[in-house]
Amino acid sequence: MSRTVRIGAGAGFAGDRLEPAVELAERGGLADIVLECLAERTIALGQQRRLADPTAGHDPRLTARFERLLPAALAHDVRVITNMGAANPLRAGELTRDLLARLGSTARVGVVTGDDVLDRIDLDAPALEDGLPLRAHGEVVAANAYLGADALLPALESGARVVVTGRVADPSLFLAPLAHRLGRDLADPGFAAAGTLVGHLLECAGQLTGGYFADPGVKDVPGLAELGFPFADVAADGSAEYGKLPGTGGRLDRATVREQLLYEVTDPTGYRTPDVVLDLRGVTVTQVGPDRVRVAGARGRPRPDALKVSVGYRAGHKVEAEISYSGPRADRRARLAADVLAARLAGLPVRPRIDVLGVAPPGADEDAECRVRVAARSADAAVLDAVGHEVEALYTNGPAGGGGVRVLTGEVIGVVSTFLPRSAVTPSVTILGVGDARPAA
Repeated sequence: MSRTVRIGAGAGFAGDRLEPAVELAERGGLADIVLECLAERTIALGQQRRLADPTAGHDPRLTARFERLLPAALAHDVRVITNMGAANPLRAGELTRDLLARLGSTARVGVVTGDDVLDRIDLDAPALEDGLPLRAHGEVVAANAYLGADALLPALESGARVVVTGRVADPSLFLAPLAHRLGRDLADPGFAAAGTLVGHLLECAGQLTGGYFADPGVKDVPGLAELGFPFADVAADGSAEYGKLPGTGGRLDRATVREQLLYEVTDPTGYRTPDVVLDLRGVTVTQVGPDRVRVAGARGRPRPDALKVSVGYRAGHKVEAEISYSGPRADRRARLAADVLAARLAGLPVRPRIDVLGVAPPGADEDAECRVRVAARSADAAVLDAVGHEVEALYTNGPAGGGGVRVLTGEVIGVVSTFLPRSAVTPSVTILGVGDARPAA
């Protein structure tokens, strides 16, 4: 029987649950577990935090996740790969090293950097979304290139037990350990395509096992409150069988796999990643058992010469303000409050969005609750303060029974994309151990 490697999904976004990853590490028989916790806006917000505090910018849940996961991973010899380094991978690596030391481990941490290309982008280059020059969108505060699997290999080859990165393409986080374990060449478009498909199917974790898929009465998912995360048994040719742990909630079948297969893929004939241009047209999805699906048939073309770059820019400030109405005729009073706000805000140089959320069910007046929500964006903080003040003033100047006012203001970080020649991006790896920090590549 040919050799296979089992790789698991430990997180699909920054707010994902902690328990399923620990379960996989403890009883999944994994070689590797990947926690994909970084989105375009996530890293831009991380850069924003780092501007205010040079020690910040990494995923704020990194320590909480690793306090739960690393003891299980160490005990069961599971290697951990994650992009929780976000906008500050080195600091994330230091925190991970220190946690490993507290656990009594001498395991090393590989930190992948080089995705921050703010000093190399051309602000006159067009944004992919609208064709406008990058500088036309506002002050650019972040630019992170999507690194590929090759950027992770030096860290994996060093023997690091935990690899922490910044912006790496989501499927590349899976392709790299698969290539390393199976001894495959990333320059082979066939294997790169197959491994990228594995990463694409696993990158959103619980989405493959029924999360974000469930639609009661149409697409029922059992045990959603105890949703298990998926793993894949990957052969040397890149074909894979996907499963989840017995006793965990969710479902894994042709329907969940096919939905995830096309998730965020704008062109199934040429899905562009840093490692390969993936062609999904020949992919087959076969149910081979309960919660067990085999996927094969990915094809690929050589990797592109340019890397996508996620660019964050200052897009002004926003306010979100809300007030609730409950009890009999809550919906009528909430609509009246919305009308009052529309009249009061009409003179401001802003176009607010005003919504009435909730309904008053017939015969359930005492339990009814509706909430009025106002949202607006402006470069003028005084205007946003006026919007929030008008919502607060409804306490005594609006319909009866208003309460629970909440006013939140904050900066908006917009995100657009561009391309940068691969030659302009230089990944590097730093190995961190107890009392040790040295470059690996």
